[in-house]
Amino acid sequence: MIRLFLLAALLALPNLARAADALPITDGVSAVRHPAWSRSASIYEVNIRQYTPEGTFRAFEKHLPRLRRMGVDVLWIMPVNPIAKKERKGSLGSYYAVSDYLAVNPEFGTMADFKHLVDAAHRQGFKVILDWVANHTGWDHVWTREHPDWYKRNSKGELEGYHYTDLSDHHEEVWADVIGLDFSKKAVRDGMIAAMTFWLRETGIDGFRCDVAWTLPVAFWDQARAELDKVKPVFMLAEADTPEMQTRAFDMTYEWKLYHLLIDVAKGKADARELARHYTAPARRYPAGAMRMTFTSNHDENSWNGTDRELYGDGADAMAVLAATLPGMPLVYGGQEDALDRRLKFFDKDPIIWGKYPRAAFYRSLLALKHAHPALSSEHEPGNLEIIETGNPKVFAFRRIKGRDRVRVEVNVSGQAQNYTVGGQPRSLAPWRWAISARR
Repeated sequence: MIRLFLLAALLALPNLARAADALPITDGVSAVRHPAWSRSASIYEVNIRQYTPEGTFRAFEKHLPRLRRMGVDVLWIMPVNPIAKKERKGSLGSYYAVSDYLAVNPEFGTMADFKHLVDAAHRQGFKVILDWVANHTGWDHVWTREHPDWYKRNSKGELEGYHYTDLSDHHEEVWADVIGLDFSKKAVRDGMIAAMTFWLRETGIDGFRCDVAWTLPVAFWDQARAELDKVKPVFMLAEADTPEMQTRAFDMTYEWKLYHLLIDVAKGKADARELARHYTAPARRYPAGAMRMTFTSNHDENSWNGTDRELYGDGADAMAVLAATLPGMPLVYGGQEDALDRRLKFFDKDPIIWGKYPRAAFYRSLLALKHAHPALSSEHEPGNLEIIETGNPKVFAFRRIKGRDRVRVEVNVSGQAQNYTVGGQPRSLAPWRWAISARR
């Protein structure tokens, strides 16, 4: 038996009887062939503009060795394309208001600088996926001049700001700085796939994170994945949570429901019972092999909804443990390893002020645990997750299983010390603490 000590006093793992039947968390089988490296991988989001005072590819590149030591596998780089000037928000505009799909934002450097970054990342063992904005462009994108018929129009035949419904919390708004593309037209679909192919061929990236992917037809993404895989096997992350996205097109989608549930747990609005129900009675069922991205923050959540301190209070680390050990691929947003304590501006320069990375060792331990244990695979597999009854709704416990590999996680999801039992054995955890035990 191997005991892994993860910033908490871990408990010896006895031979426990199965506390629950294997959870049937998937339906069907995904036709997506995941790259082998993705099963034990973690993902790290890079906001180039705010990452360094310089806000450039070359300046970020200096952080690669540190991130590799932390255990990061995949770099998700936010959009690098030039930003539209017409209807621009703030002084620098939104990364998601693209003006040219085939160029690099001079704010970040040159195309050669970006290629240098990708090459350096590959040499150090990273995979690189690029944030891709297919749904809409800025008002002065080159296509507005070359292909004005490729855009959606209102009843008067005019372009207008993109009307948007957030899939995460279903609020509605208008993105006034962007205009929507008309994907009912074959020329638009073909043009978009050609642009994505350009980046695969020219820069050697390993895939894409696709912005508001749920707003586009699944058939388009199925076609895009098939065409991109002809260039090289890719890894595709959809900003979406619909199961059909993962039948043929995407390796991974967002685990929004878990994200919102972790916030509720940290605020005392939910506990272990709701966490268990999320897996025993899932609202949606995903094909076997599908991956979900688990997270406690990202660029949207940090800028618009709050810092880790605002969202989770003293429970931030406990919620990160759950995000890293429950089924899925854990995301770390750039700055979380330094206990980022403010909301980064979205449309203006607002660099992270790096300190001594006080949470880096914490994340390094979590990511090392995932690397060491096949039971913590990113894929959803029947029989891989068992909920353990503790007799205390303030303690959430579960077991991950793959072959002979076992990882047991127990987390106090409250700000008070808790007593509980596992397999008839009395246990206790301090406020917001956890115990992780593993054996092969």
